[in-house]
Amino acid sequence: MIDFEAELRAVPERRYHHLHPFNRRMHAGTLSPQELRGWILNRFHYQRAIPIKDALIVAKLPDPRLRRMWIRRIIDHDGAASGEGGLERWLRLGEAAGLTRDEMWSGDAVLPGVRLAVDGYVNLCRHGTPLEAVAASLTELFAPDLMRERIAAFERHYPWIDQDGLRYFRVRVNQGRRDGAEALPLVLAWARTREQRQSALAALAYKCEVLWTLLDAVERAYR
Repeated sequence: MIDFEAELRAVPERRYHHLHPFNRRMHAGTLSPQELRGWILNRFHYQRAIPIKDALIVAKLPDPRLRRMWIRRIIDHDGAASGEGGLERWLRLGEAAGLTRDEMWSGDAVLPGVRLAVDGYVNLCRHGTPLEAVAASLTELFAPDLMRERIAAFERHYPWIDQDGLRYFRVRVNQGRRDGAEALPLVLAWARTREQRQSALAALAYKCEVLWTLLDAVERAYR
């Protein structure tokens, strides 16, 4: 089982989007305001799909304890009330960068490649097994380090973005750590056969491809 965990962790080590040239330029401070706004707007299309994919995962979980655990992820993004949650914090990031809420909610400017990538991820959670859907979420194991690096980069290189706009990243440091710590034991317990382990690894690799494809589309469109 230790070897399988190492295999899981090795997938994002090689393929997570922290390695993408666009992310590297973001953290080096070389993105233009147009590029940054384009990324924020298109990434919101992914963000708004997260509670939807999590609702699909909840429907697959047979245990009330697991459903209660996973429902919290939906609340994390949608909020327990209007004006709360991760989506609200991302909208504030967009506003801090010069976008409007209407621009982000309308989705009119979302790139076709981003739409296809996000649809693919949602469909994996809709049609895949619970093991595949949960395994795909394990990119969260790498999210806290990326969020910390991103916060430092924005503070250093993009001071024109108000500090309140960075709250999404600050909150996700702890949420991502908690979510990854909850999902990993499920995958390790459910993947009993080599075939199941390969399925989990493939789902996690696919999720990495979704995030990479999103950045490919943004980089081509705005550079």
